Amino acid sequence: MRIQPVLPGTRPELAAVESRILAERGRISELYQVLLNSPPIAHGWEQMLSAVRNRSSLDAGLRELVILRVAVLNGAPYEFNAHVPHAHKAGKSDAAIEATRSIPCAADAPWTEQEHLAIRLTDAMTRDITVADALFAQVQARFSAQEQVDLVATIAAYNMVSRFLTAFHIGH
Repeated sequence: MRIQPVLPGTRPELAAVESRILAERGRISELYQVLLNSPPIAHGWEQMLSAVRNRSSLDAGLRELVILRVAVLNGAPYEFNAHVPHAHKAGKSDAAIEATRSIPCAADAPWTEQEHLAIRLTDAMTRDITVADALFAQVQARFSAQEQVDLVATIAAYNMVSRFLTAFHIGH
């Protein structure tokens, strides 16, 4: 790891931030231990990512497949491994999870039509940055306005997570 993590409970001034992380996450992972080096960032990160993961209008399985795909595309194994249990809990099979590793995306992946579309959007946002109008029109036709915002925010947020993880070599 390229930065020293902050061990929970070692800095009294971080007690409130650590308490919020524990309440939302149940533990203070390596990622959050690194984030604790900047208390304002740790606080904002926890609020944003908790909203993305825990208060989204998206189906949990779709959300987790998107997160796994971002992790694969950005070479973030820590993120991938951290979200496999969440994908299982959301009902995703090993085959559906494993299909997120296929680049390019396999046409016969065991996903719903909506999941295939979300993975295509994930690929466009992560690899190309821009999203073609034709693809976004398909997204608009299949997802409500709130789901569109939640989907795009999830993809964007987990791109941030994976890039943070890889820059600091967290979980390598």
